[in-house]
Amino acid sequence: MADALIPLRNTETPAPAEPPHQEDGWRRARLAPSLAEVHRSVEVQGATWFRKLLAFAGPGYLVAVGYMDPGNWATDLAGGSRFGYTLLSVILLSNLMAVLLQGLASKLGIVTGRDLAQACRDHYPPRIAFTLWVLCEVAIAACDLAEVIGSAIALNLLFAIPLPWGIALTALDVLVVLYLQHKGFRLLEALVIALVLVVGGCFLFELAIARPALGAIARGFVPSAEIVTNPEMLYLAIGILGATVMPHNLYLHSSIVQTRKYAESAEGKREAVRFAFLDSTIALSLALFINAAILIVAAATFHRTGNTQVAEIQDAYQLLTPLLGVSGASTVFALALLASGQNSTLTGTLAGQIVMEGFIDLRIRPWLRRLLTRAIAIVPAAAVAILYGASGTAKLLVFSQVILSLQLSFAVFPLVRFTSDRAKMGEFVNAPATRLAAYAVAALIAGLNAWLLVQTVREWLG
Repeated sequence: MADALIPLRNTETPAPAEPPHQEDGWRRARLAPSLAEVHRSVEVQGATWFRKLLAFAGPGYLVAVGYMDPGNWATDLAGGSRFGYTLLSVILLSNLMAVLLQGLASKLGIVTGRDLAQACRDHYPPRIAFTLWVLCEVAIAACDLAEVIGSAIALNLLFAIPLPWGIALTALDVLVVLYLQHKGFRLLEALVIALVLVVGGCFLFELAIARPALGAIARGFVPSAEIVTNPEMLYLAIGILGATVMPHNLYLHSSIVQTRKYAESAEGKREAVRFAFLDSTIALSLALFINAAILIVAAATFHRTGNTQVAEIQDAYQLLTPLLGVSGASTVFALALLASGQNSTLTGTLAGQIVMEGFIDLRIRPWLRRLLTRAIAIVPAAAVAILYGASGTAKLLVFSQVILSLQLSFAVFPLVRFTSDRAKMGEFVNAPATRLAAYAVAALIAGLNAWLLVQTVREWLG
């Protein structure tokens, strides 16, 4: 896959590297760097291949956080409790899509020096670029909403903190991000990786005590025709797909790969694209394990015991310990949820900054921008928590995923178009097979998310 993302070098007459200011297919040539405070701040020189891989490692894990955030938990729990291991193949398919799209996002940032938001601003007329910015901000607010609710539910389950107070506490993450960015981007990456490992460790414990059927797990990763023929299963499968590939991750990845101080030559960019792809693929494999583990635990614990209607996080928490007969199973589950929610808010902070600076070149202080977007997520979440309690927040969580589904195609299609344009990418343009696969994935995501939206609206109106 890595080789598919990097076209073969022209061995006849290699083109010299173009300077950053030269016209390269974009309407405007001079741009302030993405995330200027950490741009080119991480050295990537290493004596061995492994040391260089470690130097490039980090951005992929920040991206992988979006594939295991609280927005994914409800669909994974519902899929496992209702249909056992059958929908594991959907999680695998979603992950393969993510690997391809994130590889394209990192390549765009490395080759052109633009993140996806800047690329959209440069390519499209101002009115269209402004529309894309508004849509993206709505999607980030929706994603932030899921993270806020997930963290608040975890705080409530672990420490009995009322949901409104838990929602308010999640706003403090802005202070953490500002402090870590000031200390260096590698420190922020280290915290994110540590929290990812906490989530992974928690689910290793859950898997060990749930003792799932290994043969059934293996069969679950093989696609089944029943997924298409069973309307309920298809609806849930599309929900898993829609909740997995997050639009803000594409903007995020295309920017944070530029924190690495790789050579500006064609060879330096080629090496950076390759190592960035390896980094994101390894990180997304960990995300695949965590998403699959959530579904497997639900299947082994709830589906096996006849509790096939467990779809809400609070219900899963209440049932895990009594059904598994192991003290602490519910607590470990809630701890993983808290780590997942807090991790997602950290990366959401960066994505919001990237989008605002990239689309409209508005460079306000990060703490002010984060407080504004945080308020957009916290106010509705707090209002619903106060008025309707836990059941209301669960419905709001589902609603946030529908909003994300609406916006996703507006990020995927421009990404595929830009990386398939030789005038913009030069020798790094997508190979024909990669271009075909990318457009097929984009069309599939658009069709499935549109179907999911129609069915969701019908359910609400009915």
